[in-house]
Amino acid sequence: MKKTAALVIIFSILALPITSCNWTKDKSKKAIHKTGEIIGKTGSEFGDGVYKGVKKTFENEVKISAQLKAQGLDLGEVLINSTDSTIDNILTAYIIFNDNFDQEVTIKIFNENGKEYGRLKKYLTGEKDDAKHFDLIFNKHVNIEPKSSIIIE
Repeated sequence: MKKTAALVIIFSILALPITSCNWTKDKSKKAIHKTGEIIGKTGSEFGDGVYKGVKKTFENEVKISAQLKAQGLDLGEVLINSTDSTIDNILTAYIIFNDNFDQEVTIKIFNENGKEYGRLKKYLTGEKDDAKHFDLIFNKHVNIEPKSSIIIE
C-alpha cells in the first residue's frame, strides 16, 4: 500500500510539470497568435498610410488649357509609367471628349521651379461622349519628376 501511494505521489509529481508545460505552451501560442494579428493589422494600416503619403507626395499637377476645355476636352486619371528601358517617361492620360475633337495638342512638363524639361506633340481624336486612355510617351531622357506641373495645350 505504501508502495502504491508512493508511486501515485511520484507519478503526480512527474506529470505536473508535463501538463503545466503543455498549458503554458498553449497559452503562449494563443498570445503569440493574438500579437501577430495585432501587428498584422497595424502593419497593414501603416503600409496603407505610407502608400497614401507617398502617392500625395509624388502627385503631379496636370492641367488642360482653357482653350482645349472650351473645345470639349477634359481629363480623368493621369498615371506615370515606365518601360523596360526607361524610367517614368510615359504619361497615361484618360481623356474625356465632351465634344468631337480632332487635332494635335502639345504636352509640356515643368519641374517644381517652373523650368520646362519635356515637350511632346500628340494627335488626339475622339467623338462626343467618348473617353479613352492615351499613352503620351516622352523621349528616354525625360524622367517625369515628383511635383512636376504638366500642361496640355
